Amino acid sequence: MLNIQSKLPGVSTTIFSVMSKLAAEYNAINLSQGFPDYSADPKLVELVNKAMKDGFNQYAPMPGNQLLKENIAEKVKNLYNIKYNPDTEITVTAGGTQAIFTALAAIINSGDEVIIFEPAYDSYAPTIRLLGGLVKTYELAPPEYGIDWDMVKKLFTSSTRMIILNSPQNPTGSILSKEDMKSLIKLINGTDILILSDEVYEHLIYDEQEHNSVMLFPELRERSFIVASFGKLLHATGWKLGYCLAPELLTKEFRKVHQFNVFSVNSAMQQAIAQYIQEPSNYMEIGSFFQQKRDYFRSLLAESRFKLLPCHGSYFQCVSYSEISEEKDTDFSTRLIKEFGVASIPVSAFYQKATDHKIIRFCFAKEDATLALAAEKLKNV
Repeated sequence: MLNIQSKLPGVSTTIFSVMSKLAAEYNAINLSQGFPDYSADPKLVELVNKAMKDGFNQYAPMPGNQLLKENIAEKVKNLYNIKYNPDTEITVTAGGTQAIFTALAAIINSGDEVIIFEPAYDSYAPTIRLLGGLVKTYELAPPEYGIDWDMVKKLFTSSTRMIILNSPQNPTGSILSKEDMKSLIKLINGTDILILSDEVYEHLIYDEQEHNSVMLFPELRERSFIVASFGKLLHATGWKLGYCLAPELLTKEFRKVHQFNVFSVNSAMQQAIAQYIQEPSNYMEIGSFFQQKRDYFRSLLAESRFKLLPCHGSYFQCVSYSEISEEKDTDFSTRLIKEFGVASIPVSAFYQKATDHKIIRFCFAKEDATLALAAEKLKNV
């Protein structure tokens, strides 16, 4: 027998894969994993085809397609009036998760502590541990999932190296306010603590609220990796394309890892996206598009026994089933698939301690017909 010492002994297949597999097995409507059930813009697909025919089929430059980096810089300038140098501060990645992994790998050493806010996207903690780092967890509580920054301060030690932010947040749909950012600035002033800001849902902000990117705050921008996703932006999650914004000093370290992690990413898709985002309307309307879906889905679920939690951003709606059942959320989610034909994600999967508030998460990035059919089934619960 081979003797292998696992670097992640407590990690198994992700809850997303488990629930999607169950959904397929029971022919359930899959509102669990965060991906659309409709196609990307045909114009974008045509641009990919054209790029392939035009010869963009070999390795792209390691930091990314030059035109794409320049258009990302222009997009950021137009949205936030912040300038990032496309040559030294922007790196195109194989999706947001690779950017997160690479930023952590570039910075975290054995014994370094990283503060995360749970429920959290499930790649954060395993990656930190894989690198020999220590996870320091701040647990958010429903329904608002707000942060008490005085309590966060108590997590600080001399080994604190990084804080991971996620706004709009997956899975809760909560967003960080200007007051949150100002509180964070007070905490980290005079320290060497870095920020990893997961902003893959930056355009999915609702009810005329603003996205308070860390780049808008100079004290944070100078110490932050900012991660974005074209998959979320362009309804093409399977393309696995994103990017990382960071000051030159941090980008140098990021690229040292990136070049040995993936080196470069899909050449034709980079060229196509570079051309596609030259027209701002191709991404500026996504917020209103998803707000309509959120409002539609919430109106349908209002007739069910589920209690709707606030959703200020992302394309996820959390609901409480505490008035329906006392089951563990994992058991309830499984039964929801088997007996009612709808797949969700139990929110306890986003806590290291599997904290169970009797809350599950639905993805509403689906056709209206899909949402309507799912809601009809959920009304029977």
